[in-house]
Amino acid sequence: MSELSTAPIHRILRKAGAERVSEEAAEELKRVLEEVGMRIAEQSVLLAYHAGRRTVKKQDVERASQIVLRSSLSPVVK
Repeated sequence: MSELSTAPIHRILRKAGAERVSEEAAEELKRVLEEVGMRIAEQSVLLAYHAGRRTVKKQDVERASQIVLRSSLSPVVK
């Protein structure tokens, strides 16, 4: 079950400059955002536990997003 609805995804795409957005495009962006969001959330939890906390804080999410986004944007080395 999806945690995000498609209406905000349509709005995000329109704010980015799209005149029209297909339902398939909104669904795909929603899927990608949920996948990346889950990775960031999991990394945030690990950072909080590593710091000896059960509470995930803003700095955990900020650091986790840097880690996750940097790793996904890294060039593939062959």
